[in-house]
Amino acid sequence: MNILLIQREGTDLHHTLFASETSRLALRFYHPKKMPCGVKISVASLGSALSLTSEMRWYLRRYVRETLFEIEQGIFCTQALAQDIYYERTVIPGKPWVFRRIYGFSLGKLAHQLVMSPGSTAPDYAADLAGTDTTIEVWCTEDEVEDIGEPIPLEDAGEIPGAGDNPEP
Repeated sequence: MNILLIQREGTDLHHTLFASETSRLALRFYHPKKMPCGVKISVASLGSALSLTSEMRWYLRRYVRETLFEIEQGIFCTQALAQDIYYERTVIPGKPWVFRRIYGFSLGKLAHQLVMSPGSTAPDYAADLAGTDTTIEVWCTEDEVEDIGEPIPLEDAGEIPGAGDNPEP
């Protein structure tokens, strides 16, 4: 499992983390790798990833634009979804996941953040992501999808309104 820390604009996150004795101490058992968009940290499990991000909360709030957790090759989830999976145990991730975003990076900077429609794939957004050199799929909670785009109607997500429980991914 990997943690991807997307740095804020104008920040060299790798340098910043290693310039501080406190963050160096927190990262002493890990080998953070500098990425064009920030820092990637390999960890053993989702629990250890959440523990490390909790320990580094001050640095993340100050220098990180977004913290993502790689749940499988090329698919990431947000911190809120990771917490729902691990702590709350209210979510079991699986394909197809309804609430998704696609991020496009250009020269190491987050250039595009789009809400993905249910059933769509990354190639469906090629025109919207023109000029980006890297894209990643990010699974998120329903609230997080609504934060950056139009809400996905439950009918489109395969659920019938008023059916009771939360939509299953």
